[in-house]
Amino acid sequence: MPERKPRKDAVRNREAVLAAADGLFARRESPEDVTMADVAAAAGVGKGTLFRAFGDRTGLLRALYEARLEPVREAVEAGPPPLGPATPPARRVLAVLDALLRFKLDNRRLALALEGGGGGGLYGAGHYERWHGLLRGVLEQVPGLTADSGFTAHALLAAVRADLVEHLAGPAGVPRDELRAALAEFAARVLGADGPSLEPDGVRAAGPR
Repeated sequence: MPERKPRKDAVRNREAVLAAADGLFARRESPEDVTMADVAAAAGVGKGTLFRAFGDRTGLLRALYEARLEPVREAVEAGPPPLGPATPPARRVLAVLDALLRFKLDNRRLALALEGGGGGGLYGAGHYERWHGLLRGVLEQVPGLTADSGFTAHALLAAVRADLVEHLAGPAGVPRDELRAALAEFAARVLGADGPSLEPDGVRAAGPR
């Protein structure tokens, strides 16, 4: 039996909810200030519609996060170097980490809300398992790397945790370019590779900075 397509009104509701949630997270000082009732009111839908579409607040956060992250994911899966599959392994690891750092900097409130929330926090989010699997696979291709690829992938991803990024880049914190350079140097040392010249901020996920 063919899979049923979502009704047009359901698609419109979903888009309206994601847009409303996006705006609320951008404007509120703390991600905890945004409730499901706030999102429903801003989107002009009932709370029941919201819960049917996303399950709960964590489900909504994940959907919004994934929507913003989509351009980065597409660039990593099928794009040209330095993020795409044709990139030499060590350079690709460094580029992926830099892209994730830029995404966390551009989406700090949302990343904090998702990684610090229920449902397992960072490690319970579907995107973490995906990035860890990608990095582990690429690390296994890095010439001369003898460290365990699974643990190394976890350690490198720890450097772009939302809470660490917020701690470092908070009010009067470390400037963006300095954070990117520090991460590149750290990752290059782990890989035994030359530090790269950082790419411009070209691959940018949807959503406010």
